[in-house]
Amino acid sequence: MLRVAVVGSGPSGCYIAQNLVQLDPDVQVDVLDRLPCPYGLVRYGVAPDHEKIKSLQGSLRTVLEHERVRFLGGVRVGGPGGLPVERLRTLYHAVVYCVGAATDRRLGVPGEELPGSWSATEFVSWYSAHPDAADAGFLRGVRSAVVIGVGNVAVDVTRMLVRGAGELRPTDIPQAALDALAGSGIREVQMVGRRGPAQARFTTKELRELGTVPDTEVVVDAGELALGSLDPAALPAVPRRNVEVLRGWAARPPAPAARRIRLRFFLRPVELLEHGGRVGAVRFERTAPDGRGGVTGTGRYEDVPAQLVLRSVGYRGVPLDGLPFDPATGTVPHTAGRVVRDGVPSPGEYVAGWIKRGPTGVIGTNRPCAKETALSLLADAPALARADVPADPVEALRVPGGEPVPWSGWLSIEHAEAALGERLGRSVVKLADWEALLGAARPS
Repeated sequence: MLRVAVVGSGPSGCYIAQNLVQLDPDVQVDVLDRLPCPYGLVRYGVAPDHEKIKSLQGSLRTVLEHERVRFLGGVRVGGPGGLPVERLRTLYHAVVYCVGAATDRRLGVPGEELPGSWSATEFVSWYSAHPDAADAGFLRGVRSAVVIGVGNVAVDVTRMLVRGAGELRPTDIPQAALDALAGSGIREVQMVGRRGPAQARFTTKELRELGTVPDTEVVVDAGELALGSLDPAALPAVPRRNVEVLRGWAARPPAPAARRIRLRFFLRPVELLEHGGRVGAVRFERTAPDGRGGVTGTGRYEDVPAQLVLRSVGYRGVPLDGLPFDPATGTVPHTAGRVVRDGVPSPGEYVAGWIKRGPTGVIGTNRPCAKETALSLLADAPALARADVPADPVEALRVPGGEPVPWSGWLSIEHAEAALGERLGRSVVKLADWEALLGAARPS
């Protein structure tokens, strides 16, 4: 029996496990995760009002409940207090790293470190109840916000900033985040891109959702749309539909609403301005198309007031102690998923997902990526199977103060979250801190 460890229980990790057990009846997979909860970004990166995407957890659950797949949460690999990569490699015939892209890209402008300036990743983690996320008072004293970026994550956080309690109460958002958003004084959110609408990375479905938020007006500057000299007929399907939606909003007359979303284009952030010890505005430079798909600065500037600035300009992989890492791409060097050390494939070490290819694509993109890696691993299986590994490595996975959380522990967390929701008069409500999660997973 070939024993494989998969590090990471998000979509890429689950798809790796699924491929391995489907393609080879002699494979057993342990899916390890630092958190006591499975599903990765499907649990901690999808907005709570996106029930359809969150429903993907059902198909991932089917994988993790397979008779030859075992979930073990609360297992830290690499880093301080974690199981060294070198030690993990001795416990299994093969290890597949599916650790994603754990940090965000920076703007690289003065004032980025001011209070009130955050990454969208930090904000998403907070309203998604990630146990590492602190309640940083994101919304305290905030009347207007700027979201820098025009991808789906930017759309998500923009929508969440103007959602009312009535729309969020039926979701699994943690109670503290619900209370903070419900009591928010935000009246305007500006989502800003340095290029034009034809280069925006959001999907049309996500974009249209901004127009469905109750008592919220969506405003688009027709002049900024015209800057790109757009001919919708010449655009690919998604940008064409996006431009059509934006033009529809630009043509609408003003309407009374409690909140406003402004979609801005051809503005590049150059500085975050301080006011009263925190961010008070963002200085943008107007850009113009350069004729080659990019933009150039015009030397004209605009200051946009904001007490909250969220940057959403992409994710980035981080090194994992013991694995090679390419800082230029933020990925682990590989050949068809085989980890490459010193120019040659390293036996028994593999990668899949964002740490393999970079933070690109949608959730479904992980399927072919995982299959490629699984096929490479299975092609190597005859040689890998000759290694002597423990019949059950769970004992070796224990670290001081940490007992692996089995699937039954996750089911206990689910039960506790359902009970919390019932007590609060809501549906399921996520537990938002380590103590509560581990207490539910390991009841005394």
